[in-house]
Amino acid sequence: MLLKEIVMKKMWLTALGLFAVLSGYAQAQDEVAIKKIFDTELTQGKVYSLLEYLTTSIGPRLSGSPGAAAGVEWGRHAMEMEGLDSVWLQPVMVPHWVRGQKEIARIINSKKMGTVDVNVCALGGSIGTGPSGVVGNVIEVTSFDDLKRLGTKNITGKLVFFNRPMDPTFIHTFHAYGAAVDQRVQGASQAAKYGATGVIVRSMSLGNEDYPHTGSVVYDTTVTKIPAVAISTKHADLLSKLLKEDKGVQFYIETHSEILDDVPSFNVVGEIKGSEYADEIILVGGHLDSWDLAQGAQDDGAGCVQSLEVLRLLNTIGYKPKRTIRAVLFMNEENGLRGALEYARLAGLKKEKHIAAIESDDGGFTPRGFSMEATPDIRTKVKSWANLLEPYGLTEFNGEGGGADVGPLKPQGATIFEFLPDSQRYFRYHHTKEDTFDKVDKRELELGAASMTALVYLIDRYGLK
Repeated sequence: MLLKEIVMKKMWLTALGLFAVLSGYAQAQDEVAIKKIFDTELTQGKVYSLLEYLTTSIGPRLSGSPGAAAGVEWGRHAMEMEGLDSVWLQPVMVPHWVRGQKEIARIINSKKMGTVDVNVCALGGSIGTGPSGVVGNVIEVTSFDDLKRLGTKNITGKLVFFNRPMDPTFIHTFHAYGAAVDQRVQGASQAAKYGATGVIVRSMSLGNEDYPHTGSVVYDTTVTKIPAVAISTKHADLLSKLLKEDKGVQFYIETHSEILDDVPSFNVVGEIKGSEYADEIILVGGHLDSWDLAQGAQDDGAGCVQSLEVLRLLNTIGYKPKRTIRAVLFMNEENGLRGALEYARLAGLKKEKHIAAIESDDGGFTPRGFSMEATPDIRTKVKSWANLLEPYGLTEFNGEGGGADVGPLKPQGATIFEFLPDSQRYFRYHHTKEDTFDKVDKRELELGAASMTALVYLIDRYGLK
């Protein structure tokens, strides 16, 4: 009996030693592969030139616009040029909203300053005022509770000014954005319930800027639609100051935006087929549409070209994935999420198996890590790869949540991820005229593409189960 125990112990120790050797070998292989991914991207990357063409030759790509249609053709051509196994367009009907040529706003009847022109822009999806404009006294609020407290008696016939700033004490700026953006999205409908004739919303920014930030307004179908504009943070502060000194201050808005009928558009999809588990899909994506004020470089041209670059980079280094790697350029994230919803609907009908979906929609800044919506076991497995990724600055893996475009795949069993770059500068450019190619750093953009590729490599090699 003793001899048998000794033999068994030796066999166990031998197996343990063999496992350690194999684990060390796999670790070394992964270190070499990930270094090759980063080295290749930083010396042979095309992500920056792809973004330059998308932003400077095509420019703004609001859903339903000629720019969006040109972006679709660019995406298809870029994928076909890389020799992917399959490239196709996925039809989707999208909203068609146009801003119009003229946007005017003035503070008027100020005892201290008289008439002052201020910088505003219509919120996406807002109705226009038409040539007669809207004028009225202003009620300043910071919450929907303020509206309820003031009531119809104090709001009817007036313009409501939502002036809740983004909270600068949030280190992660997207948390500050999330805590303030409800006034932009729902403010018009909430104010209309109490008889307001229009809304002015403080721009979603942490800076003191003289340019406004657009973004979607969503109308409640049970109330009257009223015009909605964003005002620059600098002029929001001025308006607030004048209102404290003089309750008789009025405001004039003139916009010419229109809500038109839905139009056809497309998601752009390309993939490399897996060699062993072709039915298991790892998706990378960004949204192709952008607001109409600028080139959509950070939001989300960067995410689109990084997603394309993942597939190009895997081909360049000669990596043959076990699983299918798919890139999707989603249409209509900014004002409807139609592309994401249609992609998920079709994936469900076809019973496709997305094991992971990774989105880049936080700008092309220095990589920090990935957030995820995952089971505890999957989260533990992903975090076990930290030692491979930390040398490249990827240290954040604890965040909850994934991107808006990949979110609809979660009910189908996908683990969803969001690429996390440094967030401190993003809201200088978000939804503004400043979101242009010259604001993107080449090296930061390349590091982001390599980071996404490294995560895709690890998921492909080891799976998530």
